[in-house]
Parts: sequence; C-alpha cells; structure tokens
Amino acid sequence: MITALDHVQLAAPAGSEDLLRAYYVDVLGMTEVPKPPVLAARGGCWFQAGGVQLHLGIETDFRPAKKAHPGLQVTGIEAYAERLAASGASVIWDDGLPGHLRFYSQDPVGNRLEFLQPLKRR
Repeated sequence: MITALDHVQLAAPAGSEDLLRAYYVDVLGMTEVPKPPVLAARGGCWFQAGGVQLHLGIETDFRPAKKAHPGLQVTGIEAYAERLAASGASVIWDDGLPGHLRFYSQDPVGNRLEFLQPLKRR
C-alpha cells in the first residue's frame, strides 16, 4: 500500500545545474540533497524543504512541464510571492481553489510550480 509521496521529479536541460541551484536554494529556500554517486553521474540536482523533495533530472530532449506541476504548500504566501517576484520569477495568482490562496510560477528552465496556502477556518 502507498504510505507517502517520496519525491516529485521534474526535467531540466543539460548544463542547467548551477541555474537550478541558484533558484531552488537561494530563491525558494530549499536545501540541496546529495545524490548517490551512481545517480550523480547522470547530472541533475535534488532539493528538499521539510518533508518535500524535488528531483531535477537531466533530459536530453528537454521540454518544460507547462501543465503538470508539483503543488508546494507554503506559509506566509504573500511574502513568499514577493520573494519570488523580487528575484525576477513570474507570480500568477489564481483564486480557483476554494479555501486556499495560491499562485503559479516557473523555475528558471520553464517548469510550472504551484504554491498554495490553506485559508484558516473560523
């Protein structure tokens, strides 16, 4: 039986690791996780924040994910959106999910990311 989500993998073009590190670590505030040596030889990067892991794997015929995306739950979503916008990332708010504040953005290679925060119930 499935008990948890271990990670989400997104693709990236060859040679984009430094760009990905700058975004996922410096902008999003994630920590880079060392890849096992046999997998590190393939390139790419792994990142973690709390119990969430994102793996960015190198894909030869890379095309960014425009619809498929990870949904990342955050706290202080307004400040987080300002942080992304200040770094030059797009921030597109969407009120289509009842009970949540959320926006979409793109990583530096064009993959879609969703950021959401549940509204407190009164």
